[in-house]
Amino acid sequence: MIDGVAFGLLLFTLAVGLSLVFGMMDVLNLAHGTLYLAGAYTAYALSDGSWLGLLIAIVVGLLVGVLGGGLLAAAVAPLQGRGHLDQAALTLGISFIVAEIFLMVFSAETLSAAPPAALAGSITVLGYTYPLYRLVFIGVAGVLAALVYLAFERSSVGALVRATVADRDMVRAMGVDTRKILFGVFAFGAALATLGGVLGAPILAPGPHVDQRVLVLSLVVVVIGGLGSVRGALLGALLIGQVQTLGVALLPTYAPFLLFGAMLFVLAVRPQGLFATGKTA
Repeated sequence: MIDGVAFGLLLFTLAVGLSLVFGMMDVLNLAHGTLYLAGAYTAYALSDGSWLGLLIAIVVGLLVGVLGGGLLAAAVAPLQGRGHLDQAALTLGISFIVAEIFLMVFSAETLSAAPPAALAGSITVLGYTYPLYRLVFIGVAGVLAALVYLAFERSSVGALVRATVADRDMVRAMGVDTRKILFGVFAFGAALATLGGVLGAPILAPGPHVDQRVLVLSLVVVVIGGLGSVRGALLGALLIGQVQTLGVALLPTYAPFLLFGAMLFVLAVRPQGLFATGKTA
């Protein structure tokens, strides 16, 4: 169950950006899993078991995320108004190309990223040994989730973003450049994904098809939580983290069915998701 919390919070760092970009910008970004992969490979390349290596990997990962988000935003900008199918085709094609480049550079094997040596050991929790790094990750990701919630739900910047979603023309009439807001949301979501990759690499190591796996799980989280909702992304991620982890541990044969069964159950009760924004609902 602790593993489920750790995995759920890892999914949150991915799904919240995907949810915000789709719910607030109306852009379906299927290259989001590749952003996680970029962060994870950054951690593998720069983390050397020291705190300095981890700090450098975090900084570089955030820069890669902002740059990647900006490039993706520029790529999909001409497709505004043409529907989600064109956006999905473009971003999915980009993800395939980038993933192949990663395999050419880093080999087609699953690679292990080393956490700082001080966090590489285990401690005893309720009579069981458990990796210390995962416990620290839970704490860091929990703080990150709180900061994201405050930024979008309790700050003036978040209010401006929500106003742009509700009535873009009115915000533009007030002299605000809405293109910068939309670009900022995209870059922020991408940076969260690469940060999740850097911090989550020791938990979900980079390798072939990892980007597709985290993308599918993130989409499930977004569907369950509701588009554009930070609370929904967090609750959905924690739910899927438990279903996925306990399912693999206890019923490995039926784990995929449990995952999508949970999604179908939520959709049957609340088709718009648990905490969908008014615009999406």
